[in-house]
Amino acid sequence: MSNSFSSEYWIGFDLGGTKMMAQVYDSEFQRVSFKRKKTKGYLGNEVGIQRIIDTIRQSIADSGVPRDRVSGIGIGCPSPIDMFKGTILNAPNLGWKNMEIGKAIEAEFNCPVAVLNDVDAGVYAEYRFGSAKNSRCALGIFPGTGIGGGCVYDDQILTGKRISCMEIGHMVVNPKGRLCGCGLRGCLETEASRLAIAAEAAKAAYRGEAPRLFELAGTNLIDIRSRVLAESVAAGDVIIEKIIRRAAGYIGLAVANCVHLLSPDIIFFFGGLVKAMPELFTETVNQVAAKNVMDVLSGSFKTVVAELGDDAGALGAAAWAKQHVDVVLNS
Repeated sequence: MSNSFSSEYWIGFDLGGTKMMAQVYDSEFQRVSFKRKKTKGYLGNEVGIQRIIDTIRQSIADSGVPRDRVSGIGIGCPSPIDMFKGTILNAPNLGWKNMEIGKAIEAEFNCPVAVLNDVDAGVYAEYRFGSAKNSRCALGIFPGTGIGGGCVYDDQILTGKRISCMEIGHMVVNPKGRLCGCGLRGCLETEASRLAIAAEAAKAAYRGEAPRLFELAGTNLIDIRSRVLAESVAAGDVIIEKIIRRAAGYIGLAVANCVHLLSPDIIFFFGGLVKAMPELFTETVNQVAAKNVMDVLSGSFKTVVAELGDDAGALGAAAWAKQHVDVVLNS
């Protein structure tokens, strides 16, 4: 039920992987209710907008909060975003292109709407409430199927003039490396994403070098998940640990480059791969980053594992909606 002492409520919507989730928060950002649905694959713009609206509407109904007490809605989506127009520019896996989601949600719920990249939303949540709380500059890195990144500096999400940025997954770390889906060669994603790790692990399993992994998942990339990789390492598949450390080393190089550009005081990592093997992952990243930064920057940053888990995206979207409304009111 709703908190009768709260004068305002904020809604965070997070679209990640195969699920979409809407959560209602009170003025202290305590969760009041949530609604989760499957995305059901390729949706297209019209169906996608309606499904988002329905999910938010049901979350409000479950909370018992009157619509007129919803002060703002934040929408996080895995796509480059025009944050000023509230437009999802391109989410190919969902069939969304130039989707004016901000206008549609604002018209339906009659309140301000902020649209942002889903990784930016998760990073903002950690900056406000989690592992990067009280930092000045926080950098978040999410090694998943691809590799996402986001940066918050003095309570502002770092963006380009019109479009979300921090595409750290497409930082070139190996010019002679594999061809990336973006068209570049040797991007961080091709060397260090969970998918890249799984592909190398499958080869090792096929060659008979990782017997426990082969027992758990065979050579099927879909089945070689973060938990399975962690079990393989724990069981003594040395080659799998080497593959993961190599990938983490490339992320360490990317971290060092970001330190030279931004000098963040907190760098945190989130996602299933990090959660499954936090010590192995962060140890390697730290070692490589420390060796590749200028002496004057050594010790200027701390690397940690994110604290907030799966709710970070929705929470960050809601908090960013409030920040967006506060800026408008004070401008």
